[in-house]
Amino acid sequence: MAAAKRRLGRGLASLINEAADVAAATGLEGLRTVAIEAVSPSPLNPRAEFSPDELKELADSIRMRGVVQPIIVRPADGSAGPAGYEIIAGERRWRAAQTAGLHDIPVIVRELTDQQALEVAIIENVQRTDLNAIEEAAGYQKLIKTYNYTQEDLAGIVGKSRSHLTNTLRLLKLPASVQDLIRNGALSAGHARALVGLDDAEQVARDIVRRGLSVRAVEALVQRKAARKSAKGTTHKRVSKDADTCAAERELSDALGLTVQIISGEGEKGELRVAYRSLEQFEELRTRLLKKS
Repeated sequence: MAAAKRRLGRGLASLINEAADVAAATGLEGLRTVAIEAVSPSPLNPRAEFSPDELKELADSIRMRGVVQPIIVRPADGSAGPAGYEIIAGERRWRAAQTAGLHDIPVIVRELTDQQALEVAIIENVQRTDLNAIEEAAGYQKLIKTYNYTQEDLAGIVGKSRSHLTNTLRLLKLPASVQDLIRNGALSAGHARALVGLDDAEQVARDIVRRGLSVRAVEALVQRKAARKSAKGTTHKRVSKDADTCAAERELSDALGLTVQIISGEGEKGELRVAYRSLEQFEELRTRLLKKS
């Protein structure tokens, strides 16, 4: 298993080269041309959205130059016929080739298990940035739940940081309507990460789209909402802050891009609170503080 993970972690180019090497040595597996109707999509493909405009552009290119890069397939389980193949990576190219009217398509045949097929599909799509954030998160979640991956193992396989995986998976906690906004491109993953955990995430998401807010503006908005909620839950009597304290809070908030609170205590004692809503914000803050020290 460890060797398989290292092999997959090297990326799509390694898969193609290894397939070609095997084909040369055995003649049984590797690059070949097959009838386009012998190829079918895989239910394991994490990508569910295919832009009609992008497919048209790719089809136009294929008419002129053909399919430059083969798609990766594996022998089907029999449902597609004795000579059938299931797409592991390259469904968009296959769809565009159909639109372009091709009768044959170049493929690289790989003998892969369901687990390996899902890994390859995610790696290929992530490397090409073909997946929207929700599709990417769903693919990660399926590998974790079905094959008991840890986030650390999975991060190594797909070539992403663990914090990226954590933040991406958190998007699946958002309401379905907000996830739909991410799927159709109306809301970026950066916007959406700031909404995780909000009771009114759907309303805030619609407001973001309507007003065209930046990610930084959304983070500041969410921080203010959190600060107000925290203030309402305080049981002790709130002491009004003087103008200098309020000005210092504003200066620090502007400098850090985060909500900063200065809480006065007895005498000259007090607390400085900096609120963050993602691991990325925390890591950025930690890096800046350590550089200053």
